[in-house]
Amino acid sequence: MRDGAAIALFVVVAGVVVFYGFGGARWAAREGAPALYGLPGGAWSVGGVLGLVTLLGWSGALSERFASRGAGDSGTASGMLRGVVRGVCCFAAVAPVFFLISGLQGKNCRSYEPDCSYVPGTGPALLVYVGCVAVVGWLTYRRRRAVLEERRARERERLRKLRKKGKGKGKSRAVRRP
Repeated sequence: MRDGAAIALFVVVAGVVVFYGFGGARWAAREGAPALYGLPGGAWSVGGVLGLVTLLGWSGALSERFASRGAGDSGTASGMLRGVVRGVCCFAAVAPVFFLISGLQGKNCRSYEPDCSYVPGTGPALLVYVGCVAVVGWLTYRRRRAVLEERRARERERLRKLRKKGKGKGKSRAVRRP
Protein backbone atom coordinates (compact mmCIF):
# COMPACT_ATOMS: atom_id res chain seq x y z
CA MET A 1 0.00 0.00 0.00
CA ARG A 2 2.78 2.40 0.97
CA ASP A 3 4.75 1.61 -2.22
CA GLY A 4 1.69 2.25 -4.37
CA ALA A 5 1.09 5.61 -2.71
CA ALA A 6 4.75 6.55 -3.17
CA ILE A 7 4.62 5.64 -6.86
CA ALA A 8 1.38 7.57 -7.36
CA LEU A 9 2.81 10.61 -5.57
CA PHE A 10 5.98 10.38 -7.68
CA VAL A 11 3.95 10.23 -10.91
CA VAL A 12 1.84 13.23 -9.89
CA VAL A 13 4.83 15.32 -8.82
CA ALA A 14 6.81 14.33 -11.93
CA GLY A 15 3.83 15.21 -14.13
CA VAL A 16 3.46 18.64 -12.52
CA VAL A 17 7.18 19.32 -12.81
CA VAL A 18 7.26 18.25 -16.46
CA PHE A 19 4.09 20.17 -17.33
CA TYR A 20 5.13 23.41 -15.66
CA GLY A 21 8.80 22.90 -16.43
CA PHE A 22 8.32 22.54 -20.18
CA GLY A 23 5.56 25.13 -20.26
CA GLY A 24 7.61 27.60 -18.25
CA ALA A 25 10.70 26.96 -20.32
CA ARG A 26 8.73 27.46 -23.53
CA TRP A 27 7.23 30.69 -22.19
CA ALA A 28 10.64 31.95 -21.04
CA ALA A 29 12.21 31.09 -24.38
CA ARG A 30 9.44 32.80 -26.35
CA GLU A 31 9.75 35.92 -24.17
CA GLY A 32 13.55 35.94 -24.11
CA ALA A 33 14.23 35.07 -27.74
CA PRO A 34 13.31 38.48 -29.22
CA ALA A 35 15.62 40.18 -26.71
CA LEU A 36 18.48 37.82 -27.58
CA TYR A 37 17.89 38.16 -31.31
CA GLY A 38 18.03 41.96 -30.88
CA LEU A 39 21.60 41.88 -29.54
CA PRO A 40 24.51 42.83 -31.82
CA GLY A 41 25.03 40.05 -34.34
CA GLY A 42 21.35 39.16 -34.14
CA ALA A 43 19.98 35.69 -34.55
CA TRP A 44 23.11 34.53 -36.37
CA SER A 45 25.37 35.04 -33.38
CA VAL A 46 22.78 33.54 -31.00
CA GLY A 47 22.66 30.39 -33.16
CA GLY A 48 26.45 30.13 -33.18
CA VAL A 49 26.77 30.61 -29.42
CA LEU A 50 24.02 28.07 -28.74
CA GLY A 51 25.79 25.62 -31.06
CA LEU A 52 29.01 26.01 -29.11
CA VAL A 53 27.12 25.57 -25.83
CA THR A 54 25.68 22.31 -27.15
CA LEU A 55 29.09 21.04 -28.22
CA LEU A 56 30.68 21.96 -24.90
CA GLY A 57 27.80 20.31 -23.07
CA TRP A 58 28.18 17.09 -25.04
CA SER A 59 31.93 17.06 -24.54
CA GLY A 60 31.43 17.45 -20.80
CA ALA A 61 28.66 14.84 -20.69
CA LEU A 62 30.75 12.29 -22.59
CA SER A 63 34.00 13.14 -20.80
CA GLU A 64 35.59 10.38 -18.78
CA ARG A 65 36.61 12.89 -16.10
CA PHE A 66 33.07 12.99 -14.79
CA ALA A 67 32.52 9.22 -14.93
CA SER A 68 32.02 7.40 -11.65
CA ARG A 69 35.27 5.92 -10.37
CA GLY A 70 33.84 2.72 -8.94
CA ALA A 71 30.81 0.99 -7.51
CA GLY A 72 31.26 2.53 -4.05
CA ASP A 73 31.81 6.06 -5.37
CA SER A 74 28.16 7.01 -5.77
CA GLY A 75 27.61 7.88 -2.11
CA THR A 76 30.65 10.09 -1.64
CA ALA A 77 30.64 13.85 -2.07
CA SER A 78 32.98 13.69 -5.05
CA GLY A 79 30.80 11.04 -6.70
CA MET A 80 27.70 13.16 -6.21
CA LEU A 81 29.52 16.23 -7.48
CA ARG A 82 30.58 14.38 -10.62
CA GLY A 83 26.96 13.30 -11.13
CA VAL A 84 25.73 16.88 -10.75
CA VAL A 85 28.37 18.17 -13.17
CA ARG A 86 27.48 15.50 -15.71
CA GLY A 87 23.78 16.37 -15.33
CA VAL A 88 24.51 20.07 -15.90
CA CYS A 89 26.53 19.18 -18.99
CA CYS A 90 23.65 17.06 -20.36
CA PHE A 91 21.25 19.94 -19.70
CA ALA A 92 23.60 22.36 -21.48
CA ALA A 93 23.73 20.00 -24.46
CA VAL A 94 19.96 19.68 -24.83
CA ALA A 95 18.59 23.04 -23.63
CA PRO A 96 19.59 25.10 -26.72
CA VAL A 97 17.59 22.76 -28.96
CA PHE A 98 14.44 23.30 -26.88
CA PHE A 99 15.10 27.05 -26.81
CA LEU A 100 15.32 27.26 -30.60
CA ILE A 101 12.41 24.93 -31.28
CA SER A 102 10.18 26.91 -28.93
CA GLY A 103 10.49 29.91 -31.25
CA LEU A 104 8.96 28.05 -34.18
CA GLN A 105 5.25 28.18 -34.90
CA GLY A 106 3.29 25.72 -32.80
CA LYS A 107 1.41 22.77 -34.25
CA ASN A 108 -2.35 23.09 -34.66
CA CYS A 109 -2.18 26.80 -33.87
CA ARG A 110 -3.18 29.86 -35.81
CA SER A 111 -0.35 32.24 -36.59
CA TYR A 112 -2.18 35.19 -35.03
CA GLU A 113 -2.27 33.56 -31.59
CA PRO A 114 0.60 35.03 -29.52
CA ASP A 115 1.56 31.70 -27.93
CA CYS A 116 1.83 29.94 -31.27
CA SER A 117 3.22 32.52 -33.67
CA TYR A 118 6.68 32.32 -35.17
CA VAL A 119 9.30 34.35 -33.29
CA PRO A 120 11.18 36.40 -35.92
CA GLY A 121 14.84 35.39 -36.11
CA THR A 122 14.34 31.77 -35.09
CA GLY A 123 14.93 30.44 -38.61
CA PRO A 124 18.39 31.99 -39.09
CA ALA A 125 19.37 31.09 -35.51
CA LEU A 126 18.33 27.48 -36.08
CA LEU A 127 20.19 27.37 -39.40
CA VAL A 128 23.43 28.70 -37.86
CA TYR A 129 23.00 26.40 -34.86
CA VAL A 130 22.76 23.30 -37.06
CA GLY A 131 25.69 24.48 -39.20
CA CYS A 132 27.85 25.25 -36.17
CA VAL A 133 27.12 21.92 -34.50
CA ALA A 134 27.74 20.03 -37.74
CA VAL A 135 30.97 21.76 -38.81
CA VAL A 136 32.62 22.23 -35.43
CA GLY A 137 31.48 18.79 -34.30
CA TRP A 138 32.94 17.19 -37.43
CA LEU A 139 36.23 19.09 -37.05
CA THR A 140 36.47 18.07 -33.40
CA TYR A 141 35.76 14.46 -34.32
CA ARG A 142 38.43 14.49 -37.04
CA ARG A 143 40.99 16.02 -34.67
CA ARG A 144 40.23 13.48 -31.96
CA ARG A 145 40.53 10.61 -34.46
CA ALA A 146 43.89 12.00 -35.68
CA VAL A 147 45.23 12.25 -32.12
CA LEU A 148 44.12 8.69 -31.34
CA GLU A 149 45.65 7.37 -34.56
CA GLU A 150 48.93 9.15 -33.81
CA ARG A 151 48.96 7.64 -30.31
CA ARG A 152 48.34 4.15 -31.78
CA ALA A 153 51.14 4.67 -34.31
CA ARG A 154 53.57 5.66 -31.55
CA GLU A 155 52.57 2.58 -29.54
CA ARG A 156 53.07 0.32 -32.59
CA GLU A 157 56.48 1.87 -33.17
CA ARG A 158 57.43 1.38 -29.52
CA LEU A 159 56.36 -2.29 -29.65
CA ARG A 160 58.27 -2.79 -32.92
CA LYS A 161 61.44 -1.45 -31.31
CA LEU A 162 60.94 -3.69 -28.28
CA ARG A 163 60.44 -6.73 -30.49
CA LYS A 164 63.55 -5.83 -32.41
CA LYS A 165 65.50 -5.87 -29.12
CA GLY A 166 63.78 -9.10 -28.09
CA LYS A 167 61.74 -7.53 -25.30
CA GLY A 168 58.35 -7.38 -26.97
CA LYS A 169 55.04 -8.84 -25.92
CA GLY A 170 54.59 -12.56 -26.23
CA LYS A 171 58.05 -13.51 -25.10
CA SER A 172 58.63 -15.26 -21.83
CA ARG A 173 61.36 -14.16 -19.44
CA ALA A 174 63.31 -17.31 -20.16
CA VAL A 175 63.44 -16.51 -23.87
CA ARG A 176 64.39 -12.89 -23.23
CA ARG A 177 67.18 -13.82 -20.78
CA PRO A 178 70.56 -14.33 -22.48
